[in-house]
Amino acid sequence: MTEKTYSMKEAFMFSQRIAQLSKALWKSVEKDWQQWIKPYDLNINEHHILWIAYHLNGASISDVAKFGVMHVSTAFNFSKKLEERGLLQFSKKENDKRNTYVQLTEKGERVLLSLMESYRPDKNAAFTGALPLRELYGKFPEIIEIMAILRNIYGDDFMEIFEKSFHNIETEFIEVDGRLKKKELSKQEYV
Repeated sequence: MTEKTYSMKEAFMFSQRIAQLSKALWKSVEKDWQQWIKPYDLNINEHHILWIAYHLNGASISDVAKFGVMHVSTAFNFSKKLEERGLLQFSKKENDKRNTYVQLTEKGERVLLSLMESYRPDKNAAFTGALPLRELYGKFPEIIEIMAILRNIYGDDFMEIFEKSFHNIETEFIEVDGRLKKKELSKQEYV
């Protein structure tokens, strides 16, 4: 058995500090997120499912649940609602009949891309709260310690999917007139 290298007081204070800060940050993020997606008649789970399906280019319901940090039944039920609206389609793979997969429809992709184009940084409290740090240090906080904690909680797969989604944005999107737009791929890039 390894020797404990921390005190009970230290452990308690860390746990409570992260709980209180997470709750306060989530409240702000949730409010901003809901306001952003409201014109599209989506809730946060539905938007997150569209985001995951887009970046994984066809994800199993289990993948949606894991990356979306939601129960499998929640992922399935909200995906079903998105399917009814024509934003997602369900499928099975020939070599994997046990899992159900979701894929964005063209309409679903249009909605997601429109949402990305409608993003307004000045309407986002986390962004505006971090802006003074960017002005001071020349970059936004990387939040590497939080990412390390989440990697230890949810695993490497979670963080790989997390990073993949941001890599996709970095490589597949450009800024045009202050808005994000998906790059038009040339025929050569399809090959």
